[in-house]
Amino acid sequence: MPADAASPDPYFVALGEGRYAPTEQASGAWQPGEMHFAPLGGLLTHAIEQHRRPRHAGEAAPLLLARMTFDILGFLALEETSVRVETRRPGRTIELTEATASIAGRDVAVARAWHSVAVDTTAVEGGAAEPLPSPADSLASEFGVNWGGGYVRSVEYRECGGRAPGRNRAWQRTAHPLVSGEEVAPLARWIGLIDGANGIAVRERPDRWMFPNLDLTIHLHRQPEGAWVGYDTTVSFGPAGHGITQTALHDEHGHVGFASQTLTVRPSPQR
Repeated sequence: MPADAASPDPYFVALGEGRYAPTEQASGAWQPGEMHFAPLGGLLTHAIEQHRRPRHAGEAAPLLLARMTFDILGFLALEETSVRVETRRPGRTIELTEATASIAGRDVAVARAWHSVAVDTTAVEGGAAEPLPSPADSLASEFGVNWGGGYVRSVEYRECGGRAPGRNRAWQRTAHPLVSGEEVAPLARWIGLIDGANGIAVRERPDRWMFPNLDLTIHLHRQPEGAWVGYDTTVSFGPAGHGITQTALHDEHGHVGFASQTLTVRPSPQR
């Protein structure tokens, strides 16, 4: 685990009434004073899970997360963040929940989560991607070689081999709590790592080309388990400033779903 795993700082400190203070561990990779979206995505997932928990404590059949989308609306300043949540489409078998993060009175990100009822479909289960080599069989590496920011340094990173420009397979986990002062579901911690997919399979050096993502979409065909997130990632750049990061997501038991990110590709000002 990372060197500070004995007493790791959280990514956010709960201040009450939907307000959270980010720590240096949540700082981003593109520029100083910026928050990395990965822990913010985890925070929005946490807020949705908190919002749903008391309403569904006695439901006959649980509703499981099927899809989560995040849209990044502007610069994510490393400052106090407020989160508000509402149920957009209530239901006993399908439900849509929305969470919005704001900083200094301005909305900066929105998350929408579809949950659907759990049904036994093991008789027709199939189509999963090939599993990755386990974290134990993967090579410990430095995620932060090409990146700055506290978030990148907070993550334990292992590569499965076969890295090439725009292509990689790897594992990540973190010892840092997502939020201090509130109970956090394992799912929120797991999703709070996925935005890192855009940094593990770089096609071009980030000090020469910038490729921040506008969004993150996650589809799950199985609920993830454990602390490790596995990535089988491909990055594509087009000819007119657009790109896509596509990832098959894994836990230690196998394939769980997919993630995609829309990239804005442009020369770095430092170039």
